[in-house]
Amino acid sequence: MSRYAVDLGAPAWEYAPAPEARELARLGTVPQGRLFIGGAWVEPADGATMPTHSPATEEHLADVAVAGPADVDRAVAAARDAFPAWSALPGRERGKYLFRLARLLQERAREFAVLETVDNGKPIRETRDFDVPTAAAHLFHHAGWADKLDWAGLGPAPRPLGVAGQVIPWNFPLLMLAWKVAPALATGNTVVLKPAETTPLTALRFAELCEQADLPPGVLNIVTGAGATGAALVRHPGVDKVAFTGSTAVGKDIQRALAGTGRRLTLELGGKAANIVFADAPLDQAIEGIVDGIFFNQGHVCCAGSRLLVEESVHDAVVARLQHRMATLRLGDPLDKNTDVGAVNSAAQLARITELAAAGEAEGAERWDTGCTLPDRGHWFRPTVFTGVAQSSRIAQEEIFGPVLSVLTFRTPEEAVAKANNTPYGLSAGIWTEKGSRILWLADRLRAGVVWANTFNRFDPTSPFGGVKESGFGREGGRQGLAAYLVPAGEGGA
Repeated sequence: MSRYAVDLGAPAWEYAPAPEARELARLGTVPQGRLFIGGAWVEPADGATMPTHSPATEEHLADVAVAGPADVDRAVAAARDAFPAWSALPGRERGKYLFRLARLLQERAREFAVLETVDNGKPIRETRDFDVPTAAAHLFHHAGWADKLDWAGLGPAPRPLGVAGQVIPWNFPLLMLAWKVAPALATGNTVVLKPAETTPLTALRFAELCEQADLPPGVLNIVTGAGATGAALVRHPGVDKVAFTGSTAVGKDIQRALAGTGRRLTLELGGKAANIVFADAPLDQAIEGIVDGIFFNQGHVCCAGSRLLVEESVHDAVVARLQHRMATLRLGDPLDKNTDVGAVNSAAQLARITELAAAGEAEGAERWDTGCTLPDRGHWFRPTVFTGVAQSSRIAQEEIFGPVLSVLTFRTPEEAVAKANNTPYGLSAGIWTEKGSRILWLADRLRAGVVWANTFNRFDPTSPFGGVKESGFGREGGRQGLAAYLVPAGEGGA
């Protein structure tokens, strides 16, 4: 037992299983071996497919198509053919399609939540209460902007760029789709979207919504596949704008490939966020923010608060409360409504988390985990916290992308800022204190694109999101997110 552990009273209740109906995912209706191009379901040119599996059970879910260069050519051509008519539509008409998609997503919210959980491994309470509602909110928000672009502060009569190639990650498959597709379509662009290799199913199901909404053919095209498919899309000469969310290494490769081409690029990459807790913070509230900051979605969050910086005088109290709260987290079946921590998305990601956790121990940090029983099948990792972490440790510098928290201390606000900024990343940060002046002082000095105060992991489509340094550039959401898909009249564009 860790030297910080104290007995604050164990929960006196147990939860009966409350599984959501898996049948709602309608896995039997997932298009097998098909791509969505030009408003139709088509076979890949070479007929190649790849399996997708449940992270929680390792069972086979579906065989999805693998798009090759010829398929990407078809998708880009379909988007190019659809662009003149789509961009010429009055904004209010484009907005109607987005409103329709948002309403259809809400109507089928339970189905999408179950499918996302089965395919991704995250708990149903997260897909049900966060992923699907927030995806719908982005569609609604950008639908409202479609006929107001002249008043977005981006110059008079802004024009769309043309064809947008978009590559999204596996941690928030449906939400990242909405984040990227909604502003692109609202501003008059057409899209070729490539979902992540391990989580393509909700994107394919979203294509069904496009059919149901009578979205004009070619406005949104979806090509599934692995890294080679994404590389073919972002390098395609017919793509006018690339939007990528994923690893920093791949983001750098994309930036090198597009350098000098004149094509627009936005990147939302990795992070190593500092969650800073001062002695005057409301500690119980802060503990909830810490837990939400790192264990939400199994830590598969680019802006996860994976570094906890605690003022030295309250370090022991914070760690003790944190361990007590972590002991109440329920790990298991993601479809159970009582589950707090689901499955790690893939065997490869589990190996990465395991390697870095072992490195933390090897470098002298003290490891503590919840000790909960892990299921016999699937990819699982216990919620884990490291104390006594050195600033130079790998677990303090490298993005783990899993449910692993590193705890460091500070004595002064200046030291907190120095430690928080001592990272190649700059996506997000959190501040916990009762002093508003201190919040403003720190926020002005933290090198992060997003800073939360007395909360963490709060997202809204009206607020821009994005990073600095190796966390990328460009913003998604809000008026600022529209700018990535528009140019003022007279400055080029399609």
